Amino acid sequence: MLDIDIKPFYTIFKHSNERLNEVTTLAKNEQQALFCHDKENVKRIKPKMKDVEDVEQIFKALADPTRLKITYALTLAKELCVHDVANIIGSTTATASHHLRLLKHMKLAKDRKEGKLVFYSLDDDHVRQLVYIAMIHAKEGETNES
Repeated sequence: MLDIDIKPFYTIFKHSNERLNEVTTLAKNEQQALFCHDKENVKRIKPKMKDVEDVEQIFKALADPTRLKITYALTLAKELCVHDVANIIGSTTATASHHLRLLKHMKLAKDRKEGKLVFYSLDDDHVRQLVYIAMIHAKEGETNES
């Protein structure tokens, strides 16, 4: 049998558990102050986070692959009817119509009726610019990886 004094190991283990409990307690305490390098910057910028609320909805709408494809298709044509959009993205007319309605509701697209046909276009040039900038950024990432 080995003659090892386990007291130092027990002490280290005990302190580790105490520290773990301390860290866990800090994580659970929402009022715990976080480290702040530049308090003035934080104080100036934090109230502006409310400005992002409407913007996050735009990016949420464009985060869906189907809606992004539709939006991109609308950047390439002045306007498209629901049936043409369905053909372009490879979906049913019902799916295309559903996503187009959501884009309209989000004020990213607008519609125009001509008899039984409904034509959609981008609401304004800002939407076109968002998609173009995202496409350019994605292409830059591809060339940087090569």
